[in-house]
Amino acid sequence: MKLANATVFITGANRGIGLAFARAALARGARKVYAAARHPDSITLAGVTPVRLDVNNPEAVAAAARASGDVTLLINNAGIAQFGGFLAPGALESARAQIETNFFGPLRMAQAFAPVLAANGGGAMLNVLSVASWISRPQLAVYAASKTAVWGLTNALRNELRPQGTQVLGLHMGFVDTDLTHGIDAPKSSADDIVRAAFDALEAGAEEVLADEITRQVKRGLSAEPGVYLVTPNGD
Repeated sequence: MKLANATVFITGANRGIGLAFARAALARGARKVYAAARHPDSITLAGVTPVRLDVNNPEAVAAAARASGDVTLLINNAGIAQFGGFLAPGALESARAQIETNFFGPLRMAQAFAPVLAANGGGAMLNVLSVASWISRPQLAVYAASKTAVWGLTNALRNELRPQGTQVLGLHMGFVDTDLTHGIDAPKSSADDIVRAAFDALEAGAEEVLADEITRQVKRGLSAEPGVYLVTPNGD
């Protein structure tokens, strides 16, 4: 789909990749951009419509869909990341929190907005995933599991929404230079570069975009022997 004259709804739009999506949507000629966040007063970008939204609140999600009946592109960007593996103290609580936001959040949004997209000709849904959908490391193991889950959700939604003409795009990337990755010592892409790749792919009609080189390498490694997901962090 094209961004020109689109009506875009972005979750987690007050900073990081979500804010970059909002800026880029306006620059590409979107007719209207709903910028959603738990605290809408944190949204200061001129030209957008702030929306109060917690993706973990079913009533808030339903209210947002009712109030945004003109949406043609839904961007499921809101997410959280917490450090740690599954055997670390507090892992169960961490898993519940991250699955709730990173998986059930996009699921709630998809269920609420699928009829809106259908009523407006099909439109598109863009889910922000991660290279961690495919590989896991102890530092972010629980987060990776949540992203693997939403990758599966994205693949299922693509099939379920195809009959109504909705394009579903999964965005995979490595570390991006945002508040979420502050303190991580690793190469990072800029949010603007990631969003540019995502919107280029969306406008080209793609269903998946690998937005940086590390993600493209990992995707190729899924079919290697041994698979890249079987290789331990030190390469053994």
